[in-house]
Amino acid sequence: MIEFFFDCSSPWTYLAFTNIQPLAKELGAEITWRPILVGGIFNTVNKTMYETRANPVPAKQAYTAKDMADWARLANIKIKMPPTVFPVNAVKSMRGCIWADSQGKLLPFATAVFEAYWGDDQDVSKDEVLTKICERVGLDPAKFFGGIGEQSVKDQLKTNTDEAIARGAFGSPTIYLDKTDMYFGNDRLPLIRAALMRKKTAA
Repeated sequence: MIEFFFDCSSPWTYLAFTNIQPLAKELGAEITWRPILVGGIFNTVNKTMYETRANPVPAKQAYTAKDMADWARLANIKIKMPPTVFPVNAVKSMRGCIWADSQGKLLPFATAVFEAYWGDDQDVSKDEVLTKICERVGLDPAKFFGGIGEQSVKDQLKTNTDEAIARGAFGSPTIYLDKTDMYFGNDRLPLIRAALMRKKTAA
């Protein structure tokens, strides 16, 4: 089993979210999607992330931009980095992922949020943008906004975030195989593939 803890406000998460799906399908692995708030993780265990953003190393920043463009090209997705609004307040969209899951629509909703923010440079913290995303994936906007205001949805997002921290996460995406085998980031997918292949061989 693959657990994928994610926040749609991360471009590297968008890449991993896109790339892990065909990998899992190929190897017959089930993915459990676990929406989180990566800001909650940063505030708790990785506050240096804010210092890095405030004082970037120019050479590393330039290479990171190239690296991300290379990965996006390989994954056949569009990533504008940085988007006009960055970082974005992802609370509504990530609560939306929790609620959409209850409607059987987590995957299309999260995909649409990633595409809207990273591909189309839309501010996914805005109600009008989330309304269009809901309409695009067949969710009733009025029910959506009512749903993300429910305490149970808020609590589930916090529970997921707290659980990720307790299990060693320091950012997004954090991926686990069989609960304890942790991997971080899009570039660890070859390691995940290798681990899944070992399990298949041993079965």
